[in-house]
Amino acid sequence: MSNRKAISLFIKDEAYRLGFMNCGIAQARFLAEEAPRLEQWLKDGKHGKMLYMENHFDKRLDPRKLVDDAKSIISLSLNYFPSEEPTNKEYLVSKYAYGEDYHDVIKSKLKLLMNSIREKFGDVGGRAFVDSAPVMDKVWARESGLGWIGKHTNLLNKKQGSFFFLAELIIDLECEYDVAMQTDHCGTCTKCIDACPTQAIVAPYVLDASKCISYLTIELKNEMPTEMQGAYSNWIFGCDVCQDVCPWNRFSIAHHEPKFKPNNSWFNFSKKEWDELTKESFEVLFKHSPIKRTKFEGLKRNLMNCKL
Repeated sequence: MSNRKAISLFIKDEAYRLGFMNCGIAQARFLAEEAPRLEQWLKDGKHGKMLYMENHFDKRLDPRKLVDDAKSIISLSLNYFPSEEPTNKEYLVSKYAYGEDYHDVIKSKLKLLMNSIREKFGDVGGRAFVDSAPVMDKVWARESGLGWIGKHTNLLNKKQGSFFFLAELIIDLECEYDVAMQTDHCGTCTKCIDACPTQAIVAPYVLDASKCISYLTIELKNEMPTEMQGAYSNWIFGCDVCQDVCPWNRFSIAHHEPKFKPNNSWFNFSKKEWDELTKESFEVLFKHSPIKRTKFEGLKRNLMNCKL
């Protein structure tokens, strides 16, 4: 067995031991084929008010500018598909927010994985990433063989669907690299495009984030655009519609991560309980939840929009 292969096998074994669903490894390089697509997407304003996406264009395309002497991108997925849904569905919250904030959960796992790599192979340099830096996680997951990018622009896996988080370790250690996913298994299906409540999937594989319910209810900090008021049904944090209708998600299985279990203190809130939520209660209930990202004022705005 080659040294590089042994390194990759060790990393993957440790990743699975820590509870990650999949682990693939790609060689760190410049993503030349993504450059024109990203440039055009930004030029067309499809990132909405997420102006931070205009920053660090070169780093988004080349991880070697994020980590000195980067050699390998370790892509990891962590399942969040729930075993139960709320019985009260007057207002809807995206499945990924049922439990604790995934940033904290995944970061702790990545830290343990990095520690294991260093204990085994010495002074390995690297950084962990969970939605917090200019890393094209779906592209690197595809390059690492974890799946393909579907028409809704989420990563899809034939055996697990799309209800999983993505994260990366970028390290200066050479590994044996996985084969990128070349096959698109979406075929002629357009269910995600047809079902989107705000027509945010403007073409296959092209998302106008400024129209996406997840963007509108979480990322957008301003007042809701007039044309979008009342357009997203009863979603108050995120949206799962494009994933819920995807045929590949019939293969989704419930996760086993205790920290992603639904928070029963609010999980089955009635419409009245949501509407009467105070700022003080918000701070307590969602202290460790992804929902804190929208802040109390943002959540109240979303609740008000659902009433229009």
